[in-house]
Amino acid sequence: MKPNPLILFLRLSRPLFLFGGALSYFLGLGIANYLGQPMNWPIAILGQLWVTSLQLATHYLNEYFDFPHDSANRNRTPFTGGSGVLGRGEGQLRPRVALLAAYCALTVTALATFVLGRLAALNPIVLTIMALGALGAIFYSVPPVRLSTTGYGELTTSILLANLVPAFGFSLQTGELHRLLAMSTFPLTALTLASMLNLEFPDYASDIKAEKRTLFVRLGWQNAIRAHHLLVLSGYVLFTASFLSGLPPSIALPPFLTLPLASLQIWYVGRIAEGLKPNWTALTLNALAITAACTYLLTYAFWTR
Repeated sequence: MKPNPLILFLRLSRPLFLFGGALSYFLGLGIANYLGQPMNWPIAILGQLWVTSLQLATHYLNEYFDFPHDSANRNRTPFTGGSGVLGRGEGQLRPRVALLAAYCALTVTALATFVLGRLAALNPIVLTIMALGALGAIFYSVPPVRLSTTGYGELTTSILLANLVPAFGFSLQTGELHRLLAMSTFPLTALTLASMLNLEFPDYASDIKAEKRTLFVRLGWQNAIRAHHLLVLSGYVLFTASFLSGLPPSIALPPFLTLPLASLQIWYVGRIAEGLKPNWTALTLNALAITAACTYLLTYAFWTR
């Protein structure tokens, strides 16, 4: 049976990753709520539209420019190796569809920016965050920069998702920044970067063959595994530092509930390094679950305290 083009386009949009952006954005809103800021919901919804449309544009551009490489990937999982729906054969979407979808998503981003400006929601802090987010998202995939092939794309993505998106949500409501943002999101940056390394495990061989210089490739197999372990441990050390620096126990302690998942991930990555045949889907799913669960627990705590 010929695949439904709408289903193919949904797969191209990678909806599971959009959940991460929404969760990070609501973390920023939650911190504003915790500090007693009355919520301006029309602006909050427009901000989420801005984040989601920019995230979609990034997905589409990445699919378009990575298409030749991803089409040869034999270790694709639901979270890595591209969507696999682009091609020139029957039952596939033409690569041009991804490019046109990116243009449409960027148009929505521009319209959301315009409306936010009309509502007087933009100030120098918000505009700076938006500019950094837009530049980082676009140049992650677009030549000639293509951060995804330099080894810096992973760090850029981690900072965008874990730091800038919550800061965007918070500053849209308050017009400023707050130390609670740093105390909450710096640990998430380390965990997000660790998950990015996990997502590159299945693509390691194909990335080397295609001379795609991801962070995993630049570090090499053994160093990448050491970096992964260090980043995961650093995340929980930073949560501890935030607690000792004054983050209330009701907010700082719930992320430690994910320690069993983190310990399992370190153990499993170590076993793969020793020669265990990997289950790439389980590896990447658990990596994303650690970061998502920590973000959710923080968000829930801020919204309910």
